[in-house]
Amino acid sequence: QVQLVESGGGLVQPGGSLRLSCAASGFTLDYYAIGWFRQAPGKEREGVSCISSSDGSTYYADSVKGRFTISKDNAKNTVYLRMNSLKPEDTAVYYCAATSNGVYGSRWLRKSQYEYWGQGAQVTVSS
Repeated sequence: QVQLVESGGGLVQPGGSLRLSCAASGFTLDYYAIGWFRQAPGKEREGVSCISSSDGSTYYADSVKGRFTISKDNAKNTVYLRMNSLKPEDTAVYYCAATSNGVYGSRWLRKSQYEYWGQGAQVTVSS
């Protein structure tokens, strides 16, 4: 059974840090790229970051470049999103998703190409 499970969300003050985890089961990250998306209330789901399956190339939305870092541990079949210098506008439900399609260029932003999605983790940045 294919499953993605996010964890690590919570409440953090502005300027703080969190690390989200996305644990995959039923398939291997050797063949799937993992993307992180987020959705704030009343807004569309948007791409945050992605890591490819082939060479580990990483992609980031402009809004998080320099603050967020995506990484993966193939042995644990888990992808991480380290979020530093968090801002109130980072508040959202964060989802990880898996795709066996190519994610080069801007393709990683195409939500329709992701085959599997997690249930989401709430991140709230507030004082």
